[in-house]
Amino acid sequence: MSDEQSDTGTGWPQPAGPTRPGGPAGEPDPRPEAPDPDELSPLAPQEPAQPDEEPAVEPVEDGATVDLSAAVPRSGEPVAVSDGLAEPAGESVAVPPVAAGRFRWSTAGVMIVALLVLLGFTLVVQLKTTSTDPTLGATRQEDLVRILSDLDARESRLQQDIRALEDSQRQLRSGEQGRQAALDEATRRANELGILAGTLPAVGPGLTVQFEAGVKPITATRVLDAVQELRGAGAEAMQIAGGDRATVRIIASTYFLDGDNGSLMVEGRRLTGPYTITVIGDPATMRTALNIPGGVVASVRGVGGNVTFGEREVAEVSALHAPIKLEHARPVS
Repeated sequence: MSDEQSDTGTGWPQPAGPTRPGGPAGEPDPRPEAPDPDELSPLAPQEPAQPDEEPAVEPVEDGATVDLSAAVPRSGEPVAVSDGLAEPAGESVAVPPVAAGRFRWSTAGVMIVALLVLLGFTLVVQLKTTSTDPTLGATRQEDLVRILSDLDARESRLQQDIRALEDSQRQLRSGEQGRQAALDEATRRANELGILAGTLPAVGPGLTVQFEAGVKPITATRVLDAVQELRGAGAEAMQIAGGDRATVRIIASTYFLDGDNGSLMVEGRRLTGPYTITVIGDPATMRTALNIPGGVVASVRGVGGNVTFGEREVAEVSALHAPIKLEHARPVS
């Protein structure tokens, strides 16, 4: 039996436990760091651990797994790692924790956001520019009321035309009366085309517009602008007369040229001032169209001339235009 085993009386050797080193002749261990024999006794009372004391970390061999959960320092205390152990480092620099939810903008992200903001601003400015009419924005309230009245009158006239066409369509489909209705409709259309072509005279409510020259003569451009404004306001038949009573029917193909000594050439005929245009249509609507700011009346008065109006319950357009003999055009059947 070896020295490290002792007889237990059972026949099995018992390994020898650790023995307390002693001095000569069984005297206590003279080393100053030796533990007290009473402290080694399992019956000795144990002092409770203080809460502020740090848990002891036992050294381990190289390559062994170390549990660092017990070596986590208190909040804000720097840590130094050495030989696989986490130890407080008094001279280490503490790294402040990163704030939660913090986002770092990159240069590309900032440029993209700036471009999107610039694009949105450009779109808003363009929409405001296109939705605002500078001419109407500078127009007086009275002029806007006249323009609105003109548009309402035009809408009413178009609605009447639509109802008349619908009535004609119903009459043409009414069976026995269809033949007579077709004949009446053809006659009405021929008369309308004759008035538009200037081959038939016309009467109805209308307006007379007289142009008087001032410092400068009335040019062909001013008269043509007046004719275009009247057509846009619903004029159905027109004629122009000069101071010498010469009268010319105005149709779609009528042209105007400046003549000698302030005269006017209309369809090859020479007219002298003042010039009077007789037109059949709604008087109020046509007068409003000529009085629009910056329009015909304003341009004539701007050069020293004058424009006067005369409403007629029954205006007569009696001048006729010679029918054009067609040489090349043929109707499509």
